[in-house]
Amino acid sequence: MSYEWILLDADETLYDFKMSETRALSSVLASMNLDPEDTAITDCYSRINKGLWQELEQGRINSTDLRVERFRRFCLEQGLEEDAVVISDRYIGVLSEQAFILAGALDLCLYLKENGYRMAIITNGIKQVQFGRINRSELKDFFEQVIVSEDTGYQKPQAGIFEHAFSKIGSSAKEKMLMVGDSLTSDIQGGNNVGIDTCWYNPNRLPNETGIVPTYEIHDLAELKEILERSRS
Repeated sequence: MSYEWILLDADETLYDFKMSETRALSSVLASMNLDPEDTAITDCYSRINKGLWQELEQGRINSTDLRVERFRRFCLEQGLEEDAVVISDRYIGVLSEQAFILAGALDLCLYLKENGYRMAIITNGIKQVQFGRINRSELKDFFEQVIVSEDTGYQKPQAGIFEHAFSKIGSSAKEKMLMVGDSLTSDIQGGNNVGIDTCWYNPNRLPNETGIVPTYEIHDLAELKEILERSRS
């Protein structure tokens, strides 16, 4: 099968979100006179944030509420009287300025462009953050569309965000599409939900204990080239 559209996740597939998050969180914690190197503090935030993003995937919270709720809960657990809205705005501002890409991401995008593939990003997240980071990066001119969950009212793995993407790219030829991402529960389940092929980017070779089955699995972005070459033959 020869693909025409490569639909790519953003964070931890093309962009180093962990580094961006660390930079932004360190800045915000320092502004509250907290030690960014204190793992008890950072682990507290990470636990709360991860739980809320899982709720987002399940449709139990929206991204607008999530951005403030994580800091409201964090301040409550830490016994702080900070304004969660102010902290959230500060964090979002710093995070949107971080534009680190993962090793191999630029080479992959260059390969896809040179070989005639069309590219779009489908990402969960906050519009200001995602567009801010993407537009500051070396990858900004490769994508015909950037679909952010906050703009659609849906989030991966919900079918709605994919249907929105199909409308934006002007194609409903699902057999010509391949979804590439690092999350089984978001990217791969989402692609499976709408009947498009999927490629799980699993650089840490994590075991798949979910029952969610991708069409392909790769451990390095360069391996996607081999899959695409085989699909053309």
